[in-house]
This record gives sequence, C-alpha cells and structure tokens, in this order.
Amino acid sequence: MAKKRKRTDAPAEAAGAEKPDDSAPARPPRTLFGFKDPAPDAEPAPEAAGPVAVPFRNKEKVLITCSRRISYRYRHLMQDILSLLPHAKKDSKVESKQSKGNALNELLELRSCSSCLFFECRKQKDLYLWMVKSPGGPSVKFLVNAVHTMEELKLTGNHLKGSRPLITFSTNFDEQPHWQLVKEMITQVHNRFDMLCQTHLLLSIFEQIFATPKDHRKAKPFHDHVFAFTIVDGHVWFRNYQISVPHNEIDKVDKGGLDKMTLIEVGPRFCLNPIKIFGGSFGGPTWYENPYYISPNQIRALEKRQKAGKYAKKVKAKVRRKMHEMENTLEPDEFAELWKGE
Repeated sequence: MAKKRKRTDAPAEAAGAEKPDDSAPARPPRTLFGFKDPAPDAEPAPEAAGPVAVPFRNKEKVLITCSRRISYRYRHLMQDILSLLPHAKKDSKVESKQSKGNALNELLELRSCSSCLFFECRKQKDLYLWMVKSPGGPSVKFLVNAVHTMEELKLTGNHLKGSRPLITFSTNFDEQPHWQLVKEMITQVHNRFDMLCQTHLLLSIFEQIFATPKDHRKAKPFHDHVFAFTIVDGHVWFRNYQISVPHNEIDKVDKGGLDKMTLIEVGPRFCLNPIKIFGGSFGGPTWYENPYYISPNQIRALEKRQKAGKYAKKVKAKVRRKMHEMENTLEPDEFAELWKGE
C-alpha cells in the first residue's frame, strides 16, 4: 500500500501568498539597427501636449487582371508588368462584358486595392488597357500596340526584382493637360481628385500606379532601374532600363557621378494610344476623347476595301478589253486559208 502523505503544519496564510514575478523584463523599442537600450544619463522624452502627428504612409495597391480568351503574347506582357510592380496583386480572369466595371469594382473592394490595370483582349487581336483609380475614378482607356515581352526580346539588362524604380517622363508630358493627368496616375503623388483636376488627368494616372510605395513590405530599398515614358506622335512609349555602375574599388562612383553610369534595356516594350478619359471608375462622364484615334476595326475594314478594290479593277480591265475588241475588229486575212489544203 502507498504511504500516507504527512500533514504539514504550515499556516493557511502561507498557501495563499503571492508567487514572485518570474516573467521577462519588457523589451526595449526596436530601431533600424536592432534593439537599443536608452542611455543611462538620458532624460525622459517630454510628453506631447497635443495629438501626435502620424506620418503619412502610402498604401497604394494595384490589382492586375485580364479578360478571358486573351492571347499568349498579351498574357506574357501582363506577367512581365506584374513582376515589375511589387505592390501589385494578381487575380483570376474576368469576362469582358458590359457589366465588367461593376464586377471589377467589387473585386477591387474585396482585395483592398486602390488602382487597377485591366488588360481587355477583343477578337484575340486587339489589346486594350484600363488604368483605373477606385472607387471614385478617374479611369483611362488605352489601345496597346507594338508589344514585345521580356522572353521575346532576350535583352542583356537585369535588375533586382522588387526594387523601386525611378520614373522619368519626357518634357512634352507637361505641355497638354490630359498628359499631365496620365503622369500623375503613374507616380502616385495625389490620391484625391476634384473638378479642377480635369486639366491634369493623364499625367496623374501613371504617377499613382507604376511608382512603388516607400517602405512596402515586398519592395527593396534600392533604385537600380528606370521606367521611361515618352510621348512620340501622340502615343506613350514605355521602356525599362537597368542602371549599371562599375563595381571595382578603383572605379567607385561618387554621388553625382552620372558620367560613369550606363543604361541597359531590360524590357518589356509597349506603346499606349489613349482613347478616352472617364470621370468615374470604368465609366462615367467623358473628360477627354482623342480626336485622332482610329479603331482597329476601321483599319481592317479599310484594308479589306483596298484588297477588294484590286479585284474590282481586274474585272473592269477585262470588260474594257472585250469592249475594245468588239469596237476594233480585225479585217480577215486573205492568206489565212491559203495553205490549209496542203
């Protein structure tokens, strides 16, 4: 049998005594270079009388998606742009219908995104790009031409994935109001629009979508490539270049030593032809319409008419030849049947 436990003579008050606190001390505040304890002779920081000003943090997120039945070339272009933007999110394909705007607006709200790049492919030939600020707009519709993906180009440039880009614009972006809005939407400077901003529409769109927010969790604190947006013949041409610097200790580049830096193209390449700028998200009042835009359907119809014109010219030439032969008949040759009997 087990031995009985002896009764202790300790008073009941000792049993209810509090146990000593064995928890670890509070961790000091963390800094960029690790945990640091305050200096022993440092004075405590005085408490602010008013509310503390919270620093601004850019929480821009871009949703990138495409329509169904998109061709492989355009899908590879979308994946290249997704790899260049660390603050972008990818989603499943959306049906390209009249109600695509409502579906995409709900998708943007569910994914907590403030901007959208929607690649809409029609007839498996034409690619349209929607740059949208949600939920209040504006939105710009482009026709994408001259598409060349990274795998197709096979250029020698190579930069760090997730690094923040330097965004450059040609000087003619500031000449016209609609180009100013496009520039603004690329670089993410402003997040609010009013009726006065209708004159700066196109410039602001590029600024808010293609610029990577500072201190983003997926972004790396380096600037080793450049996004170049250039306007030529009313079209926006996109190029991506790597900033190459010498790594030898002898040729170390000082601040401002731009003469030793070189640019190496990485890709992709594409050209944007603006069609319309709308005041809302995927629709709304038309703020700008390109008067020089010609749809691809009209171009193809004109080419068909030109080809049909060639056939019509051949038929008319045959008819004219027959009429000429009937009007100008040849006289019978008197020596035609001379040697038939022999």
